[in-house]
Amino acid sequence: MLRTEALHRLPVRAALPELTDALDRRGVAVLHAPPGTGKTTLVPLALAGLLDDGRPPARVLVAEPRRLAARSAAARMAWLLGERTGGSVGLTVRGERRVGAATRVEVVTTGVLLQRLQRDQELAGVDVVLVDECHERHLDADTALAFLVDVRAALRPELRLVAASATADTESWARLLTGLDEDGTPAPVVHGRGESHPVAVRHVPPPSAVRPAHGTRVDPALLRHVAATVRRAALGDEGPGGADGGDVLCFLPGAGEISRVAGMLDDLAAAGWEVLQLHGRAPAAVQDAVLAGGAARRVVLATSVAESSLTVPGVRTVVDSGLARVPRVDHARGLGSLATVRVSHAAATQRAGRAGREAPGVALRCWDQAEESRLPRFPAPEIAVADLTAFALQAACWGDPDASSLALPDPPPAGAMAAARETLRAVGAVGSDGRVTARGRALAGLGVHPRLARALLDGAEAVGGRLAAEVVALLSEEPPRAWGGDVPQVLRAARRAGRDDPYAARWRREVRRLTSALEAADRAGAAGQ
Repeated sequence: MLRTEALHRLPVRAALPELTDALDRRGVAVLHAPPGTGKTTLVPLALAGLLDDGRPPARVLVAEPRRLAARSAAARMAWLLGERTGGSVGLTVRGERRVGAATRVEVVTTGVLLQRLQRDQELAGVDVVLVDECHERHLDADTALAFLVDVRAALRPELRLVAASATADTESWARLLTGLDEDGTPAPVVHGRGESHPVAVRHVPPPSAVRPAHGTRVDPALLRHVAATVRRAALGDEGPGGADGGDVLCFLPGAGEISRVAGMLDDLAAAGWEVLQLHGRAPAAVQDAVLAGGAARRVVLATSVAESSLTVPGVRTVVDSGLARVPRVDHARGLGSLATVRVSHAAATQRAGRAGREAPGVALRCWDQAEESRLPRFPAPEIAVADLTAFALQAACWGDPDASSLALPDPPPAGAMAAARETLRAVGAVGSDGRVTARGRALAGLGVHPRLARALLDGAEAVGGRLAAEVVALLSEEPPRAWGGDVPQVLRAARRAGRDDPYAARWRREVRRLTSALEAADRAGAAGQ
């Protein structure tokens, strides 16, 4: 049963006629709508013909940059329809698939979308693809959009494509889709208006100097200052305060910093505040609790996922650490890694805006106002700074080894691409001409970095698929430091860990996925012989 009242409260509803008209006329559109307006939840339901408004049925694929965002979007859409995920609205993320015969909207991560495009370039049975949060400039999203441009141009001109962004830098996306039109005019840009309240921005720098972040290390003095600022905001010395002062949303770079700051806020928990941790590794029950809201006053400690991908209800105060964690190249390991950087102006604005979704709010920035001029305007696109080995393999499998003909917002740096192709040649994924090999296609289908994928295949032959999957799963995500740094020691700790250990639970799921992927690769190899 449709939750009509909730649907009518979503501001993007007013933009639906313009969006559907643009898609009917041109087949492509750029949708700009601020966070919380319903672009992720209402628009796919409308395009799928699930709102009882006379629009014909269609199959819609929604691509989200993160598993957490994909789960949240699917659950919210199902709730709006009065259903559970797996009915009219389905979900597919790594290690989880809930899709049925009646599914008309399927929410996937951009990584899953890339795998699907490599298997079926035509996306048979899909009528509309919405690539969400394009402004975040994740490499998977940029790549998926470029592949979809190719699909429309060469295979399925009737496939409709929406690039959705929460920020107003839409011109580049409109130009990117220009090549799809015979007359060369930019793709239509549809603006959805948001309902926001004023947010007072205050700077609350640390009382003494803090060391700049290095790698994934953050000065404990900054974390203590962030915790103290959250405490003052919760108790009313900063922020709206009072019984109706709302919840506090605090942005931190990663799960480790979130855990440490949470440990400094035991006094708030003792005073009746609920302290919740929101990040991609958080258990599903915690994620659901954050997004559902509650009667108790809450402090939500979150990563950048809460900037635009998710809307946390009840927030009146934002505390911003000023840091974000982004992909970089780890030259020592030959793999991608994460680094802590200063937040951009655009991201800081997005974060502050979360305080004004439901009422006037306050944003507390944990840095001096004089530092504002030194912040970058926008986050660096991932393609400019990240390890490109997996991207180069995707491009080679697509048939464009140097990615020269892909409709990318920014071209890949020549040096990074050369290094990536050299790595692919070393692991046997591409030949001397840069074309993908049979081994390369097998590596691409395993869903891990090509180096780890080669280790998985070789390890399976040497020690068996189960053990190889266990070790590669450990190398895919950094284990708890308390487990040590020796692989056999960490492996024993992972095996001994109980079911309630979050890392061990994720590790076991990844082991099962990799084992299944190995079995699928073996079947494909046997069929090809």
